[in-house]
Amino acid sequence: MSLALVRTRALEGLVAPEVTVEVHLANGLPAFSLVGLADTEVREARDRVRAAIQSSQFEFPQRRITVNLAPADLPKEGGRFDLAIAVGILVASGQVAGRLLEGLEFCGELSLNGDLRPVRGVLAAALAAARVARGLVLPAGNAAEAALARRAQVLPAASLLAVCAHLNGHTAIETTSRADSTAPRPAAAGAQGADLADVRGQLQARRALEVAAGGSHSLLLFGPPGAGKSMLAQRLPGVLPPMSEEEAIEAAAVASIEGAFDIRDWGRRPFRAPHHSSSSAALVGGGAVPRPGEISLAHRGVLFLDELPEFDRRVLESLREPLETGTITVSRARRRAEFPARFQLVAAMNPCPCGHHGDPQRNCRCTPDQVARYRARLSGPLLDRIDLVVEVPAIAPEALAGSAPGEDSAAVRARVEHARTVQIARQGCANADLSAGDVERHCRPDAGGDRLLQQSMQRLQLSARAYHRVLRVARTLADLVDAPRPGVAHIAEAIQYRRSLDGR
Repeated sequence: MSLALVRTRALEGLVAPEVTVEVHLANGLPAFSLVGLADTEVREARDRVRAAIQSSQFEFPQRRITVNLAPADLPKEGGRFDLAIAVGILVASGQVAGRLLEGLEFCGELSLNGDLRPVRGVLAAALAAARVARGLVLPAGNAAEAALARRAQVLPAASLLAVCAHLNGHTAIETTSRADSTAPRPAAAGAQGADLADVRGQLQARRALEVAAGGSHSLLLFGPPGAGKSMLAQRLPGVLPPMSEEEAIEAAAVASIEGAFDIRDWGRRPFRAPHHSSSSAALVGGGAVPRPGEISLAHRGVLFLDELPEFDRRVLESLREPLETGTITVSRARRRAEFPARFQLVAAMNPCPCGHHGDPQRNCRCTPDQVARYRARLSGPLLDRIDLVVEVPAIAPEALAGSAPGEDSAAVRARVEHARTVQIARQGCANADLSAGDVERHCRPDAGGDRLLQQSMQRLQLSARAYHRVLRVARTLADLVDAPRPGVAHIAEAIQYRRSLDGR
């Protein structure tokens, strides 16, 4: 047989399109041609495959070898095609049986001695292979990750020789499935990070943190240095409800694309805290071959931006669309990829460059013009997309030493989980993710609350976006106490979070 067809998967954003590796052996001077819009890493597979075949005690055909990666208009990158190319050459040359190829897909990078090295993005490949009921042969180092996909038939192999032994019927590779995976269930992942009981005082900030967690709202904490803003933000993941299986798969798939997935993090909400010197491409994604940025790596988790005004203005403006849509599209000249970005934004900032504006214990060294320029680094449209703005004042040393510990994360998380359960049962998503039409349907306040909201709209000159965000926050406040509709108290508290923004 001089022609072999082997199936594998490319990687395009979160999608793993099918690629057919066509291997043809012809008479003529020995040559090895690789076609099909392959980048440099894929073209280098020729040398890796040749060395791996010879190191595995097979004969490398001294014929004219043509390898076509179809479809030809789909860009291919990385070393993930090595295993499929090697298997195709061995099948086409008659050294390996090809009767099992129809029900299998192959993915993995070959070392020069024939061992299989892990590759990134195998979870997306496993999900795609499971949809067409094919088994996926891949490196043993990727087995636990790929087995997270429901109904996936994962065949982990340590080397090219082990794969060939399976295809020839000598030593079968043991299939790994979701039932065999040792990964914990997402619902059992429990709390993570430090405990909220470590935070002394700051009752208003603790309340805002609970509200933000209850409805997945964005939160901005502002106050002097050392007041506890970062400490509060780092404890938000510990009060969030456990991830659903669908959410856990989405978050794991994004981390897998970046090659940053760890099986021990399965079911834990991501917490990303990029430095304020990060570029726009680092935050939203980019590169000649589009890769996910920090906002996608924080999908279904928390994105913490400390020292918010110190970020470049263009970097912050790039967050506006993902905050609204929950997705980000990275477009380049020849590539385009869409990544999920349904993250919960938590930001922290000082009130002025020196950090002590309005602090009764320290004198501020900044002029009014410096304070105004510092705050003007945050645009109105960006601030309008933040649901909760809370001041975190400095705590006196005597109050810090004498205050009793507050509620721990477990107690707060129980209320948050109950509120999220109510929201999922009512509308199928968290309150922060409601569309404009759903806000009108599910967040309408009672008569007293509606009057207060209309008066506040006129006096505070709130935008239509702010109007809907106030209703979403009020709906979360009502859910936390099992109220059927937002009332006056809920609307007033939600508006206060908006007034803090305007009156800072």
